Amino acid sequence: MGKIKTALEIALERTESIKSDKGAIEQFEAKQIGKRLASSFLENPEKSAKALEDAIKKAPKEQKASLKEGMFEVFMARITLPSAQEDEAHLHAVGKGLQAIVKNNHFHGLYRQMLDVLSHYLEENAQYEDAVKRQYEPRLRKKEAELSKRYGQPVKLDPFQDPEFAAFYKQNMDAFKANYQAVVDETRQEAAAAFENARD
Repeated sequence: MGKIKTALEIALERTESIKSDKGAIEQFEAKQIGKRLASSFLENPEKSAKALEDAIKKAPKEQKASLKEGMFEVFMARITLPSAQEDEAHLHAVGKGLQAIVKNNHFHGLYRQMLDVLSHYLEENAQYEDAVKRQYEPRLRKKEAELSKRYGQPVKLDPFQDPEFAAFYKQNMDAFKANYQAVVDETRQEAAAAFENARD
């Protein structure tokens, strides 16, 4: 017959699980605080990254890792291809934020290289888009001429309403973006590795 647990043993088991739950809750809350601090920093990047470092220093020792993890998740989510000029400023702010939690000169050098590469991205993206449209233009004009002849009146086509152009455009733009996306992906991988090593 199995051992019958005393009321004291059962009570002790329950308090142990409550303690571990309390610890998990504290870690979760620390992570949420880290996310809020990082988001607040990115909304106002003129604020010194020192505020993030100070928050980490002031946090209880057992919560520092979770606090940093919350910050890191927010920063990682923002390492993306820029879609507008102001996104470049956000990427610079993300770099400053990462410096506060990842002390790794190799990674920060790589991050600066990514910023240099991406500084050309928007301009080249616009130029490449124009080149793709120009390349397709003779086919579009031919289609317009055929339709004008068929309907007996001038027909002007919007290239994006032409499924053939839409497929051509998507294929070419995806190939162009893939080169830059590879740089972003590599930086994200390096960031994750640097963060993991910083926790050891």
